[in-house]
Amino acid sequence: MTAAPAVAAGVTFVWLGMVLAISFLEAPLKFRAPGVDLRVGLGIGRLVFRALNGAEAVLAAVLVTAILAGGLPPGSVIAAAVAVTILVVQVGVVRPRLTRRSDHILAGGQAPRSTSHYAYVALEAAKVAVLLTAGVLLLAT
Repeated sequence: MTAAPAVAAGVTFVWLGMVLAISFLEAPLKFRAPGVDLRVGLGIGRLVFRALNGAEAVLAAVLVTAILAGGLPPGSVIAAAVAVTILVVQVGVVRPRLTRRSDHILAGGQAPRSTSHYAYVALEAAKVAVLLTAGVLLLAT
């Protein structure tokens, strides 16, 4: 395995692990902790997901650089491109909607669960699938 596929595989699995740990472990569990109500949970979630998305952006940039360096299997390039696209949609389209809702709640308002939250979770699940696919294809290089 040359450098670009090795870096791409490492970055892909780190990214995958971060998404699994934060989105599917930390996020739901924080609301079960004693004393954590919706407002506190939203405040924590905003900080955590801002940090996660920032780290994801760095990992995506490294992954794109590895792709541009060449030598990656076509299937892994497609899967990685889908993961990067999902991240862009999450940060550019879905998160602003979630931020508006959480701003309203943090200001003392009430709001029902939003469909944007479900969209974000669905995109996270899709991102997990394509990152896993990309990583496996890269390991097979």
